[in-house]
Amino acid sequence: MNCKQAGLFLSGASLLLSLPACNGIFEGIYDMSTSGTGNEYGFILIDEGTRMGRIYIDATDYTEWHYVDLQGKQVTTTHVGDATPETWDFAVHRYDTKTNGGTVWESQAGSFDALPAPESVSEEQWTEDEWTTDRITIDMSQMIDGIILYAEDYWNPTLSRWLNVDTSTMPPIYTLSGKIYLLRLKDGTCAALRLANFMNDAAVKGYMTIDYLYPVE
Repeated sequence: MNCKQAGLFLSGASLLLSLPACNGIFEGIYDMSTSGTGNEYGFILIDEGTRMGRIYIDATDYTEWHYVDLQGKQVTTTHVGDATPETWDFAVHRYDTKTNGGTVWESQAGSFDALPAPESVSEEQWTEDEWTTDRITIDMSQMIDGIILYAEDYWNPTLSRWLNVDTSTMPPIYTLSGKIYLLRLKDGTCAALRLANFMNDAAVKGYMTIDYLYPVE
């Protein structure tokens, strides 16, 4: 599968809203050693023996993408419209996601150990990214007037189901799916991802705690 080139274009206006970010960390629940870097964000837990770990991302800023390189254990943050890193597997914008030419399947497994073999998933069940012009919110400063600005970009509708935001009521209702998603990368290897939380300890939304298994064997 060829890698999609996610060129970005701003929709409606060039004004970007930079939202304030609060520091915080969601404590790990697994008995895993830390990466030893001392960083508050990024790959905060890594267990090479089980191939499992935890990624913590400050996605409070609507003008940023966070690109995750699973093999290199790196998270690179860029502004919307900037060039993507050379190496990355999936990316997070607030609660939105996209892949680097990958496909995603939503499992019903309750744990990483219970995942079926990726090759047992039929081809039509894997979801590619799709181009969107009204998903990637970059400016909500005029929302009271009914104006929201979006960026045009690729977006994965299946992986982005890891959190449902129901805006039909105010305040919105946030519901974690709790499901494990298989991400099939361009090279054919797979990773398993689950969004464990979308808030920090102070209940500030936009702090994404992602548990992963990579590679899936």
